[in-house]
Amino acid sequence: MAQVTSWNDGAVGQAELDASSLGERVKLRLLWDAVRMYEANRRQGTVKTKTRAEVQATTRKPYKQKGTGNARRGDFKSPLLRGGGVIFGPRPRDYSYSMPRKALREALRSALVGKLRDGEVHHLSSKAFGQPATKTAAAALGALGVEGSAAIVTSELNDNVFLSFRNIPRTHVLRASDLNSYDVLWHRHVVFVDDAWDVLIQRLAGGAGATEQEAEA
Repeated sequence: MAQVTSWNDGAVGQAELDASSLGERVKLRLLWDAVRMYEANRRQGTVKTKTRAEVQATTRKPYKQKGTGNARRGDFKSPLLRGGGVIFGPRPRDYSYSMPRKALREALRSALVGKLRDGEVHHLSSKAFGQPATKTAAAALGALGVEGSAAIVTSELNDNVFLSFRNIPRTHVLRASDLNSYDVLWHRHVVFVDDAWDVLIQRLAGGAGATEQEAEA
C-alpha cells in the first residue's frame, strides 16, 4: 500500500492506495518510446513545399541560350533561383504509429511508480464539490501542496469537478479511462478523485475501463 496525501472537505490527511500491481521498476526506455509515440501521433504532418512543377511562374526563357557567358537556363522555376521550386522539401505525411497494448500499460505503470516515489500522487474527495467552486478547488490543491501543473483524474465524467478546476492554469481534468503515461509525465502532480485510482488499477489489469487502443490485440 502506498501512502499519499489526501484532502477531504477541507481536512488534510493520509490515504492508502493499492500499488502492489504496479511493480517497483521505472522503465525509462519504455517511457521514452511511449512519449515519442504520443508526440508523433499529435503531429499534423501538413507542412508542404512546392516543387518546380508546382510553382506558378512564366515559362519564358530567362535569356538566350548562347552568347551571354552564363550557364544555360530554361525557366524561372529552377530550384537554384530565388522564388523557384524546392528540392526534396517536406511533403504532407502521417507520422502516427502504435505500440503494443501491453507496452502502453507497462509504460503507464512505470510513470505512476515514478510519481509515487517522488510523492507527487494525491487523493481528493469530491464531497465538497456539490456545485462548481473554483475557490474550493484552488484551496484543495494548495492544501495538498500541489504547485505547478496537475492532472485531476476522475473515474467518470463529473461536471462539478470539471467546472471547478478548468480555470486553474496548467490543471487538466481527465478520466481514468483516458489517462496515459504522457499525461502522467507532463503534469507535475497527479490527483485522483474518489475511486479513480481503483478504476485505473482495474484498467491496467485488463478489466473494465480499458481504452479502445488497449482493447485491440
